Amino acid sequence: MARTRVRFASFLALSAALALVTGCGNGGGDTGSKDGKNSPDGKPVVVVTTTWEGAFAKAAGAEEIKVIVPQSVHHAPDYDPKPSDLAAVGKADFVLYAPFEPYAAKIKEAAGSKAELVEVNLDNDADKVKTEVARLGKLFGTEDAAAKWTASFDTEYAKLSKDVQAAWPGGKSPVVVSQVFTVWSAKLSGATPVGTYGPEAVTPAQLAELSAKKPALVLDNAHMSTGTVLPDSGARQVKIVNYPGNDLDLLPVYRNAAAELKKAMGAS
Repeated sequence: MARTRVRFASFLALSAALALVTGCGNGGGDTGSKDGKNSPDGKPVVVVTTTWEGAFAKAAGAEEIKVIVPQSVHHAPDYDPKPSDLAAVGKADFVLYAPFEPYAAKIKEAAGSKAELVEVNLDNDADKVKTEVARLGKLFGTEDAAAKWTASFDTEYAKLSKDVQAAWPGGKSPVVVSQVFTVWSAKLSGATPVGTYGPEAVTPAQLAELSAKKPALVLDNAHMSTGTVLPDSGARQVKIVNYPGNDLDLLPVYRNAAAELKKAMGAS
C-alpha cells in the first residue's frame, strides 16, 4: 500500500512538471493544432525513443527529430525518461516507440491527444526496414524522400551482401548461430542460422544443442551480450550493433556488420 502511494505521488509530480513545461511555449501561445504542424516551417516534428526509431524516421524523410534516449546508453530499455523528455513528446506531431520498451506507457501518457503515436517494428531485416520506411513516409507526407532512400538502401545492401558472400571461407556459406535480434545480419551474409538464442542467457541445454550444430560463427547482440555464448565450441563470436549513431543514419549499421562478418571469416 505504501509503495502504491509513492508511485501515485511520483506520477502526480511528473504530470505537474510535464504540464508546466508544455504550457510554457515560446510566447505562451499554442504550439500547433491537431490538423497542422508544430514546426514553424510546416514540417512534421517527430519525437523518437531511441536512435533506432530515429533512423527509420530520417530514412522516411523526417527532418526535425528529437531522440529521447541518449545514444551513449548501452541498453536503451534501461533508460528512465525525465520530465523534460516527456515534455518534448507533448510537442510532437508524431511519436515513434517500440512496444518492447518498458517506458512505452509513459510515452503514450505524455503524448496526450495532439501527437500521433506510431508503434515501430524495430528489426534491421532489410525487407522489414523498407516496409516501415514506406509506412512512415506515407504518415509524414514524405513518400518521395522515403522512396529515394529505399532505392539507395537497395543498392548499398546488395553491394554489402555481395562483398560478404565473396568472403565465404572456401566459397561455402558458414554455419552460424544468431541471437534473435541479429538474424538480419545472418541474412546479410547469405547464411541461414542453424539455431538462435536469447534474449535470455543461454541455458546449459541450449548450449549443448547449439554447440552440437558446430557453428563457425556466433552473431551476438552487442546491446544485450552475456559474454562468450558458446565457450569451447571453436566458433568465432561476432559483435553486431543494431542501433545507429547520433547521425541517425541506418546504412553504417549494415556497413559495420558487413565489416565484422568479413573479418570473422578471415577476410581483410
